[in-house]
Amino acid sequence: MNEGVDTVGLDSPPLLAVDRMLDDPQTRIIVCCGAGGVGKTTTAAALGVRAAGRGRKAVVLTIDPARRLAQSMGIDSLDNTPRRVESVGADGGELHAMMLDMKRTFDEIVEAHADAERARAILANPFYQSLSAGFAGTQEYMAMEKLGQLRSRDDWDLIIVDTPPSRSALDFLDAPKRLGSFLDGKFIRVLMAPAKVGGRAGMKFLNVGMSMMTGTLSKLMGASLLKDVQTFVAAMDTMFGGFRTRADATFRLLQAPGTAFLVVAAPEPDALREAAYFVDRLAAEHMPLAGLVLNRVHGSGADQLSAERATAAAENLEEGGIVDQESGKAGLRDTAAAAAHTPAGTPETGSPSAESDTAENDPENDPEDGPETDRNTSDLSDTVDTITAGLLRLHAERMQVIAREQRTRDRFTSLHPEVAVAEVAALPGDVHDLAGLRAIGERLAAGVPAGA
Repeated sequence: MNEGVDTVGLDSPPLLAVDRMLDDPQTRIIVCCGAGGVGKTTTAAALGVRAAGRGRKAVVLTIDPARRLAQSMGIDSLDNTPRRVESVGADGGELHAMMLDMKRTFDEIVEAHADAERARAILANPFYQSLSAGFAGTQEYMAMEKLGQLRSRDDWDLIIVDTPPSRSALDFLDAPKRLGSFLDGKFIRVLMAPAKVGGRAGMKFLNVGMSMMTGTLSKLMGASLLKDVQTFVAAMDTMFGGFRTRADATFRLLQAPGTAFLVVAAPEPDALREAAYFVDRLAAEHMPLAGLVLNRVHGSGADQLSAERATAAAENLEEGGIVDQESGKAGLRDTAAAAAHTPAGTPETGSPSAESDTAENDPENDPEDGPETDRNTSDLSDTVDTITAGLLRLHAERMQVIAREQRTRDRFTSLHPEVAVAEVAALPGDVHDLAGLRAIGERLAAGVPAGA
């Protein structure tokens, strides 16, 4: 994102039509991507709840290691199997949720594409166990595999994917190429070469190749590693081509019109800089971008009172006056002060004796109660002024936050004016139940924060 772009913001960005996207039967996959900590998991879950409530049979696949999704949906735990979310759905709609277990997904692939004896040999192989649990890109690759598996079934007509945080979210797109380059046979032949050479020369050559792998694999040393690699390659030989074929098919599925990418961000410079990166990258990969979900946007129902005016009013209250006000509270305060310094019996209007008679006959002017009442009234007035000044300062701070968020959003929209945006109001606490997810879904559908 270009930091040199100043605020323009003269035109509002197009509004993201969330309900139209959810209602469209041609929309089969929604992928939520974005930086960490911007509410991707909550957005994905809220979309699933809303879609089910509108008659879709939806499944939410989360890859985020945080397990808030299960708690908010009332499920004890999520695993590699989709679980039905009770009390969600209308007009035939259903919602299921699951959390990717990358090792279990890898195991399922082996079990599905190898005979029983070969599958047992692969699953027990130490090299495979390291590869399936810790090889760079395995999580994203297995997410692609799981997405392909879900899409191939007829159980759901909408799949919502919650991707890993930060820029690794787009590793979701790169993983098939990276892991495929390892499993396409060329790199495997490099690994097999040392075993054919043998001896110390072979081990030296192998160590060079192993330096490209993760720390987990580097712990496997010596002749046992050679044997494990040989056993793994021999057992997996007939499966290598299938990995790349399935990954390429899923990649094409992500480029298809039935897929919609949602970039999720918060109205902060770093998050929107990441969002701009995602938008550019998706365009480069010809991925269909639906729009930007801007979470935690602040608004105010009293935005006609500017931060400057609120601050000035607070300062004047704290100093004992109200700015630009000749009458009212300030006038009453001045009149009371003048009366306190007027000698007894000196008339301001009318007859002194008449005023004296009126004061004597008025029960409200009991000389014993008057001074104490005046002090209580003065103390109450000071308390009200203090509280009011504090509220005015809080309002001024809120208006400054709103202005800063608006400038940040405008920088993004000036670079990407074609990207539709849905803004979701900041909530006072975390979403932890289905009611909260439904509320988020309503805000997503409205597209603008309450009070904005």
